[in-house]
Amino acid sequence: MKITTLILSLASAVLIATASAEPIRLWEGDAPGALGKADQDIPTLTAFLPAAGTANGTAIVICPGGGYGGLASHEGQGYAEFLAGKGVACFVLKYRLGSKGYRHPVMMHDVQRAIRLVRTNAAKWAVDSARIGVMGSSAGGHLATTSVTHFDSGKADATDAVDRTSCRPDFGVICYGVISMEDGVTHGGSKNNLLGKDPAADLVELLSNDKQVTKNTPPCFVWTTGEDKAVLPENSFRFVQALRKNGIAFDFHVYEKGPHGIGLSPGKNGVPAGDVHPWGKDLVFWLQQHGWVK
Repeated sequence: MKITTLILSLASAVLIATASAEPIRLWEGDAPGALGKADQDIPTLTAFLPAAGTANGTAIVICPGGGYGGLASHEGQGYAEFLAGKGVACFVLKYRLGSKGYRHPVMMHDVQRAIRLVRTNAAKWAVDSARIGVMGSSAGGHLATTSVTHFDSGKADATDAVDRTSCRPDFGVICYGVISMEDGVTHGGSKNNLLGKDPAADLVELLSNDKQVTKNTPPCFVWTTGEDKAVLPENSFRFVQALRKNGIAFDFHVYEKGPHGIGLSPGKNGVPAGDVHPWGKDLVFWLQQHGWVK
């Protein structure tokens, strides 16, 4: 087991020691739809668990961004280490990518399987099966909004116990997310990697997740910046409007400054070294309000 130590100063507190285990395959054999047997064809979860005695029972599956063409570590491991220091069990998802030949619905199946896997193994990881969230940034934010708008309760007759489990997240955290697939609003690279060139209109509609919000969508924390030129804030605006229309609880923040992909920004983007961007603190406050973090 690899021990990763991250120390942050947050409200004069000293944090964090978290343990990162070896990656866990989402499926024991080949993943459904696998194009080969290389590392890029094997979706996994990497667990970052709270230090002994600090776990609060909440878990988050984290989807790093990267335009569905790569995976940004600061939006995966960086978030996981921070949140594990708050008692949250974090699981960073390595999902399959458009740059490696994969298209929808493969990525959706990967995140759904990840949520089912954490819920099935809740007791093993000291997690409350009713307190499992999903988090994503940029294209990972699209995948996270896909998981909060496209889910099922599991297949009761499945032979695999994981497949019998619900993949509905209990909450979502959306960081400067790609949400719409509509031209003029979406991020073109993410759209091409997810849907391919010239996707059918009904597929664009289906994966424009602001249009898929229902009264069963879970609560969400959403944030973006006014300076984001890569993924327009209109994506977040549309999603929050849909949440409000459907009576879904949300917390929404638009920070004036900051380019796309800022993450927690310790030591940059105006954030002092050893600290985190205000969105991280706002997220913790929101999680505390819901009782997911003490």
